[in-house]
Amino acid sequence: MKSRNAVIRQQDATRIHEVLTHFLGDSSAADALLIDRGGQLLAMAGDAQALDAVSISALAAAAFSSTAAMAQLLGEPEFSVLFHEGTKRSIHVSTVDEETILLAIFDERTTVGMVRLFATEASRALGSLLGEARARPKPAEFAAPLNEAESRPAWTPPS
Repeated sequence: MKSRNAVIRQQDATRIHEVLTHFLGDSSAADALLIDRGGQLLAMAGDAQALDAVSISALAAAAFSSTAAMAQLLGEPEFSVLFHEGTKRSIHVSTVDEETILLAIFDERTTVGMVRLFATEASRALGSLLGEARARPKPAEFAAPLNEAESRPAWTPPS
């Protein structure tokens, strides 16, 4: 899969945070992390500041990626949802689009069904926002330095 860089503007970041916050309110999950498939943390909402969000992001992306081989053995392109249940907290990881995943951390205040239901809605909204950002023209890249012929004076005064 080829990664397409997106330019995330401030208004995009604000809208992404709003979607994550809305997801937390609807699902009663504690934390929501938007992660690229390489494990890079893109955005987060909730109590995630108390977690090692960077490590969780990298490990969740790796776990999500590693299940692709199992999915292929079953004739599936991938598993779109992973669920890990703990005694105190659980993790729900789901596909947003080809490049990003949504990770939700939750406890006994909600159920995996509620998280899954609202994660589907949040993923659609996030996928749409990210699609818009990727479709936007990219800023011009820096030009290469001028070569000798290009750097000569354009005009020389008469002698």
